[in-house]
Parts: sequence; C-alpha cells; structure tokens
Amino acid sequence: MTDACVIASGAVSALGLGPLAYRVPGAGEPAPVAITRDAELDRAGLLRPFAARAPAELGVAPGTDRATDLLKAALSQTLAALEAVRPGFRGERIGIALGTSSGGMLTAERFFAARAEGVDAGSLAALASGATYFAPFNDALAAFGLERTPLRTHLLAACAASTLAIGLGLRWLDRDACDLVLAGGYDALSTFVAAGFEALRATTASKSRPFRVGRDGMALGEGAAVVALVREDRRRGAPVIVRVAGFGASTDAVHITAPDRTGSGLARAGAAALADAGWPASRVGLVSAHATATPYNDAMESRAIAALLATRGPGERSDAPGAGAPPPVVHPFKAQIGHTLGAAGVLEALAASAALNASIAPPAASEGELDPDAPAHLLERAEPRPLSAALKLSAAFGGANAALLLTSSASGRRPRRPRAVVLRAHARVTGSDLGRLAEATGIARDRLARLDALCRLGLTAVAALAAIVGADSLRGAGIVAGHALATIDTNEVYDARRRARGARFVEPRLFPATSPNAIAGECAIAYQLTGPSFAVGAGLGGALEALRAAADLVASSDADRMVVLAADDAGPVARELLGLTGAEHRTLACGAVALLLQAAPGDTERLRKVDPDLPVDHEGPVGHLALLRWIDEHA
Repeated sequence: MTDACVIASGAVSALGLGPLAYRVPGAGEPAPVAITRDAELDRAGLLRPFAARAPAELGVAPGTDRATDLLKAALSQTLAALEAVRPGFRGERIGIALGTSSGGMLTAERFFAARAEGVDAGSLAALASGATYFAPFNDALAAFGLERTPLRTHLLAACAASTLAIGLGLRWLDRDACDLVLAGGYDALSTFVAAGFEALRATTASKSRPFRVGRDGMALGEGAAVVALVREDRRRGAPVIVRVAGFGASTDAVHITAPDRTGSGLARAGAAALADAGWPASRVGLVSAHATATPYNDAMESRAIAALLATRGPGERSDAPGAGAPPPVVHPFKAQIGHTLGAAGVLEALAASAALNASIAPPAASEGELDPDAPAHLLERAEPRPLSAALKLSAAFGGANAALLLTSSASGRRPRRPRAVVLRAHARVTGSDLGRLAEATGIARDRLARLDALCRLGLTAVAALAAIVGADSLRGAGIVAGHALATIDTNEVYDARRRARGARFVEPRLFPATSPNAIAGECAIAYQLTGPSFAVGAGLGGALEALRAAADLVASSDADRMVVLAADDAGPVARELLGLTGAEHRTLACGAVALLLQAAPGDTERLRKVDPDLPVDHEGPVGHLALLRWIDEHA
C-alpha cells in the first residue's frame, strides 16, 4: 500500500489559523462565512468589493509582503507539527512543491508604482527583490532553512496550483524521489488581481451562491496551507490526517478563461484520480467542488460530477449499501473563505479531510433555489454520515484541471511502475512573426495581435516543434511552461493602466495574460494539448523545473507525451529588475524553446534519455537559455 499520508499540516484562512482555517461545523450547524465588504477594495473604487481576509496576526513576525507572511505562517505550523510526529525529519530527503497564482504581486504593485514615479535606485532595488512571482516562495523557505532543498518547485498554476502541487508530491513519493514532501499553496489579496476578476465579471455583488439560480460570481480570499506527505509504508507510526490515494490532471484546450461547458476536461482529471487510486465511484461520499459560483463554471462542474459518478450501479450510493440513499454531498468551500487562488485546492482538501475524519457531511454556505442547469446535492446544515472518500476537483485559467482522491483509510493503491522518458525533438525561436504564426497555427492574425509578447513567443516555439514532429504528434499531450521572470512586463502594462484609469476600468482582455499559466493555455488551445498543464518557476532557472516536472508526469504515466516550453520576452521591466537585484551580468534574451518528451519507445530508436531527478540550477543561464544549455550538454 503506497498512499501518500498527510502526517502534519498548517493553514491560514479568513476563518482562522490551524484547524480553524478549514473547520467543519458540527451536526446541525450551518456553514460559517467569512466574506465581507472589504475596505481596501472599496477604497480602490471596485463595484464589487467583497473578499475574505485572513487574520492580521499570523503567529509569525510580519515582513514586508503579505503573501510571504501567509506562507511562513502555514509552514511554521507544519514544521512544528512535524517535529512532534517525526523527529529528525530535516535529515531526510525532502521535496517541496508549493503553488500560487500571484506570488509577490503586492510588492510588484509597489515596485511598478515606484518605478513610474522615478524613485531612487536604492529604494527601487529593495522592492525589486520581492516583486517576482517566486520571491515569497524563496523568502519563506529561507526563514526555515529550506531554501537550498534540491527537490523543490514553485507551481504558477492559478486556481489549481496547490492541487497540482499535492499531486506532484504524490508522484515524487511514488518514485522514491524523496522521503517527505511539503506541498500546498498560498496567495494574498491584491487590488491588481481583484480588479481583473471584476473586469471579467467573475465576482459577486454580495455573497457567493454556488450552484444556485442567479449566482453572480465569487469573492476573493487570502490564505495558505501546507501539508506534510509520506508514503504509507514509511510513516513510522505517525498518525494519519488523511491519505492522498489518487491524482489526475487534464486541460480543456477550449478557452483561456472560460471552461469547457461540457465538463469533459474536469471529468477526465477526476476519472484519472479515481483510476490512480483504484477506487470505485460508488464509494465517493463527498465532492470538494471548485465552485466559483460563476454561471458557466458551476454548470460545467455539475456536468463533470454527474459524468464521474454515472458509473454507479442501480441502487448504489456513496460509502454504504442500500437503494434510495442520497448521492454524494457537494461542498463549495469558497463560499465560506473566498477564492484563495493558489491556496484553494489545499485548503479545500483539508476541509474535506476534516469531514472524513468527523464523519460529517459539510453544509454549503450558499442560499436560494438550486439551478436545474447546475444540479448539486448541497446541505443547509451539517449531517452525520459515514464517509470514506472525497474527490477534490480544481480548475484554473488556461483550462488546467486537477483532481485528488482523499481517503480516511488505506486504499490498497498500487502505483504504476516508473517509465523511462526520452526527448524526441526540440525547437528554438528568437522572435515571432504574426503572419507566419497565423499561417502555422490557423489562428486569425488579429487574435494573435491581441496576445501578449510572451504568449506569441510560446506559440511560435510550439509551432516550430509541430513542424518537426507533426501537429498530430502533439495532440493529446500535456504542457509545462517554465518561467524565469514570467509575465512581469505584461503585468507592468496592465498595472500602469490600472493606476492611470482606476481599478474599475482595467482591461479585461489584458488581465488573463498576466497569469504565468496563460502561455501553456494558449498553446494547449492551438494544438489540442489536453494532458496536464501548468507553469513553474522557483527562480531564474525555472525552465529546468519545467523539464523535470514534465519528465515526472511521463515517468508516472500521467501523460504519454509532454511539451516543455520556456519563453522570455526580455522586456524593459525584466531587464531593469535583473540589474536592480544584482544579476545584470546574467544574459536575458528574447526567445523560446519547446521540447517534446515521451515514454521511451519499445523499438531500437535511439533517443536522448531524460532523468526526472535532474538537478535544477537557478544560478546558471536565465530562462529558456537554461534549456538550451541542457540540450547542448546532453547532445
């Protein structure tokens, strides 16, 4: 039996710290709601200024960035718990997978404003060091002496980030790449992000009402959570909070922000998680829903849940025999703590774990008539109920989907044998041409012109790869994008317009491109890359993180083929930031590299092997140049 057992955790949400952050009400109690009208978003001029903020006091010394403080608080709790249940854990092989949507965006807002105002270089440099997506990740790890952990990755995967992080941690344990994994995610509230979601008409004018008639969107929240995972056969007597028995991931490849309305993409991720665990749908008693309370997302998710659980036989129900029993309860936790973005998946998984352990089916905070186009079994008050498994579903910008199967007892899971991974082909580009790109992809030139420079570079590189291997060879593959400074130049353009026009008047067209996962999503749409997709970046060598993560997914049979993509638009903000942080000697070039990895063929074809445990060097070449060096060294 090789489930991944959660033996320690730490959490922060608007409901409180520790177990309070994800507590499940007692039998007969309604769901607590922490969403309120937010003074800061109100002052910014937003029309829908509702949010859920975590407590001001987090139990750690406050720093200059709220996101860093949130992550430090969650890590502090987890590490303290680990000291109690697994003394000496620091001497073990540790893997760290943490996800986020916006990283150091609060500091980035201040950096962009100070840069525009022409402040002195010293003051600007102090802000620049915290303005990257990876700054909170590295600063929080450094606070606990973990910043040099060899196996660490920072997932930039929007709303699915921490679900994917836990899944990647499961794969590391499956392959015996480490002894213990710290996985989770974090995000802080920022006007930058709140304004973008309001512009996309995704936020509520009052309270979130998932799966209800008249629902109008979500409220943002902030939070962080980290879980410590070990293999079932190596927990050394530590008590188990919950078991992660299955993981699956997929991509809609339909639209950069809107979900596939059929729900088929999310259903594929859920089905993969169930298959990974060898767990029948009839034994799922709880679905931890993504539940953003937007009209299309909830309807899509309802269809995905129905498709996943349609395998029940006549009279079968969740967790107990007998005909006529109720279907699995759907838990929309975001309606209580807000949409915590990078922390959402792990906080929702912990809430589901609390329900499993208490044998309590949790209530939904939403009110009103159920939408017949988005049916879901919601409870007004918590009910005692035997529960043995919960399915956690997540969806994100770029069409990325992820799912986890959580169990309260050993599942009997037997992971697949790791496969050899090879590099089939690679392509490099140094720029993009709209006319040629339109011809190669079949995408209208005017639509390509509306994309940011980074996405156009990525599409150009994947088009060049398709020209080598054939577009049909890419169809159905997954994609991992590796970042150095990600979308920082695009972010500055978006934020400059926000400052000039006001938060209420940001451009909805530009906001999706500020997500580091957008480049993976655009390429997935163009080439029908329906396997797992996300972006990574724990430093300037993030391209190598992408190579390692993609190799992991192929080795673990999550995908037969994966595209690895690294792109740098080398804009003025990125160049200035390198100079301000003392890295002006490191070359930042415009260009992109795309690679195609696949499971090793059974014939005698000689292809380059890729080690899923390859080292990642953040002190070497920047961005896509790191992939080029790896290719040269392994030729």
